[in-house]
Amino acid sequence: MSSFESLGLAPALLKALAAEGYTTPTPIQEQAIEPALAGRDVQGIAQTGTGKTAAFALPILQRLAAQRKPTVRGGCRVLVLAPTRELASQIAESFRVYGKFIGVRVITMFGGVPKGKQARAIAGGVDVLVATPGRLIDHMQDRTVRLDTTEVLVLDEADHMLDLGFIIPIRRIVATIPASRQTMFFSATMPKEIASLAQTMLRDPVHVAVAPAATTAERVDQHVIFVEGAAKRVILFDLLAEVATGRTLVFTKTKHGADKVVKYLEENGMPAAAIHGNKSQPQRERALHQFRTGELRVLIATDIAARGIDVDGVSHVINFDLPNVPESYVHRIGRTARAGATGVAISFCSGEERPFLKGIEKLTRQRVPVMTAPGRIAKAA
Repeated sequence: MSSFESLGLAPALLKALAAEGYTTPTPIQEQAIEPALAGRDVQGIAQTGTGKTAAFALPILQRLAAQRKPTVRGGCRVLVLAPTRELASQIAESFRVYGKFIGVRVITMFGGVPKGKQARAIAGGVDVLVATPGRLIDHMQDRTVRLDTTEVLVLDEADHMLDLGFIIPIRRIVATIPASRQTMFFSATMPKEIASLAQTMLRDPVHVAVAPAATTAERVDQHVIFVEGAAKRVILFDLLAEVATGRTLVFTKTKHGADKVVKYLEENGMPAAAIHGNKSQPQRERALHQFRTGELRVLIATDIAARGIDVDGVSHVINFDLPNVPESYVHRIGRTARAGATGVAISFCSGEERPFLKGIEKLTRQRVPVMTAPGRIAKAA
């Protein structure tokens, strides 16, 4: 087992890692940090919860510290592209934490925050800009951002960028960055479109990979409850009331569906909050904070909003609606099996969702055991 020291990290970074209680690199960090420090392009297959943010942030911070130089007005030395606001915020915070003894200027750019404020933040130039593609394109059109002096580009959760229709904006952004840059590209899965995007962006990359989709599913105790739509809310309430669930993340297909679930739970005396694209940034941050601190035990989320939720100690994931993309199921249930821990995932499956369940079982190469519904529904049956 290697240590962070043996990977060649600078004392200031080792000090920051020690202050956070990190002593041993995760497999993705072990594989990616050394080639990244050497300036190589990196292509990584890794899911959230594997420590990939540090795998790219640490070598980048070391480079910034070793090669101090002034930033150009409106420019950034490092650009990190992320699919959602939550993930962008989380990445920026990681750069600040790991770089606290180096002194780096990190800002974010995403929707839901006034553009003027962001334009002022980058006006003098920054070391690291973490952005969502849509908002970055807006700033490029306004000429408040320039990328012609960017030295390092990171694309995180590329497969999710594809789901959100960001591939064309990404190609547009990449075209304005010098070809001499260092590029790091991370994705949990590698569909054809993502492999072709990686090929156009990377030069002779080092390939690193950890925990393919199926292995994450193996660490989670999975169950399915067959139930028709109208009874789902009753079963959810009974599950949360009767089963010894700790911090529980509930996934719905739509934003409207998430709000309806929260309303039902609260009307029945169970505090809950929703996090999705229609919520303002302060609302999302408040809900996440309450969930992290344990003030709220139940958080309802849509797939897109949940991509940036990095919360340890989630004991249960409940799929109120099954996703129609099997990989999304693996992402969801992985929220409860972080850093080698185990967890429980319970999925509700209606008649029309049965094909989705088949697709999930095919991807994970395992049958999901059927569970009896708790409480009122079971008694009625």
